[in-house]
Amino acid sequence: MTDLLAQTSALVNIASVSHDETVLADYVEARLRAIAGLDVTRIGENVIARSLGSHEQRLVLGGHLDTVPPSGNAKARVEGDLLYGCGSADMKGGIAILLDLAPEIASAGVEVTLVFYAREEVARVHSGLLEVEAAAPELLSGDVAILLEPTNAIVEAGCQGVLRLSATLRGRRAHSARPWVGRNAIHRLAPLLARIASFAERAPVIDGCRFHETLQAVRVEGGVAGNVIPDLATVTLSHRFAPDRSPEEAFAEIREWLAPAIDEAEGDQLALLDVAPAAPPSLTHPLLQRTVIASGAEPVAKIGWTDVAFFYERGIPAANFGPGDPLVAHGADEFVSRNDLERVRKALSTLLAGRG
Repeated sequence: MTDLLAQTSALVNIASVSHDETVLADYVEARLRAIAGLDVTRIGENVIARSLGSHEQRLVLGGHLDTVPPSGNAKARVEGDLLYGCGSADMKGGIAILLDLAPEIASAGVEVTLVFYAREEVARVHSGLLEVEAAAPELLSGDVAILLEPTNAIVEAGCQGVLRLSATLRGRRAHSARPWVGRNAIHRLAPLLARIASFAERAPVIDGCRFHETLQAVRVEGGVAGNVIPDLATVTLSHRFAPDRSPEEAFAEIREWLAPAIDEAEGDQLALLDVAPAAPPSLTHPLLQRTVIASGAEPVAKIGWTDVAFFYERGIPAANFGPGDPLVAHGADEFVSRNDLERVRKALSTLLAGRG
């Protein structure tokens, strides 16, 4: 039996921060090309392996190769049945499982596509999935997709959407010794930040899964010099919205909520910087229902964004199911457990074999 903790440890020790995934992509490609019966394609730093049998349905299993920059945890550290290290949960544990499953896909009860892609942890425009789609969209086709994002080995349905916005407030410059002749743009942020902090966070239940919306200020910029009243201040916002709303509806709500603190007549501006759409739960498909059964737990909502939305936009039902706790992802104490790795591996093997 494969020691998945050791396999994940080896992957953690191959650095693959976003935009620097070449070495890991080379490793994955070599592993896949050594397996008989797989059709393997390399596009940039993305590697796709497919079975080419005659089954009617195709299951896409995907995972991203990149990680966020390490925080003193670049190298793997094993303590008992826990593996600590950058990307251990998000998502080299999932990559280890996909590589371990690869020899089984040619004989599975469905056609299978394994997608290892680059640049998930950065702006969506850089996504390796978009690069693959532009070059060979047929490689991403399927009836169902499962992404091995960290989910505590529980199926997480759908995903929330993301709006990234900037709110820019204007002021009037003056000498800091005589502030009454100016207007301090930074001071004007106070009511805006109060509105952001008091945002009424919805928690709608959709197909039995409870989502949780948020609005957070994630960056503040302003100031000219120590003796100057600033005439400009900007807050960057992140809004996570539930999949019962479109990006347009979510933006309209935020604009209305912040309107009392934004004076457009004075040149203030709320701008939309980036959008990642949401995806509703899609667990009615038989393959996803079998995944839930094989997991042994009730599904929950994905509180966050994943590439489930990418597949949903293209008419492919998708869900998240992988090892590791999403709450420790990206942290200095990120880890994955042997138990999670083995549970997810067993459930997906059962799914591929047509059991459950």
